[in-house]
Amino acid sequence: MNKPVIKFTVAAISLAFATCASAGTMMSKSDYQAAKKTISADATAAKAKCKAFVANAKDICMAEAHGNEKVSLAQLEESYKPGDKTRQATRVAQADATHAVATEKCDDATGNAKDVCVKEANAAHANAVAEAKAKHKIADAKKVANDKTKTAKGEASQKTVDARTEVNSEKRDGAYSVAKQKCDAQVGDMKDACLKDAKAAYEKS
Repeated sequence: MNKPVIKFTVAAISLAFATCASAGTMMSKSDYQAAKKTISADATAAKAKCKAFVANAKDICMAEAHGNEKVSLAQLEESYKPGDKTRQATRVAQADATHAVATEKCDDATGNAKDVCVKEANAAHANAVAEAKAKHKIADAKKVANDKTKTAKGEASQKTVDARTEVNSEKRDGAYSVAKQKCDAQVGDMKDACLKDAKAAYEKS
């Protein structure tokens, strides 16, 4: 049996994303809606081509068309709203699409061979989904760690500033005390002028 091969076009996503990337901006809602319509139109065309096949070949073709559509929509969503959540959704969509096609292909086998094929497809799907979830959790953990690190650095930096301010204040108080003590060697107007200069120098009222 000839295996149908469906190449799903997502030029709208690539073009919109490339345009936004070059401009340094996020994908606009209008670009997103336009890309979504293109995906839908391409999916309809791909499914129409499946009519040329019969029996299981047609089922496989349809599974590929459906899967490609879902993956393309997930990729579009990821481009429109970049983040760990949409990235995970894309990975899961890819796993689901691959699984759907794999299980359809198992229908070409019979008996134990078919059972083994299905088990392998299910196992591969479970592994892919688990991997997607793991990557999402790792990304979350790293983000939390980074946030905590930033917070810790911020707190440490503030504490450093506070400590330095306190030290400088203490140094200034000590220097002022020394200056006042030196003024005691003066008398009359000279002492008053000395104390005035000392207060001005060390910002004392």
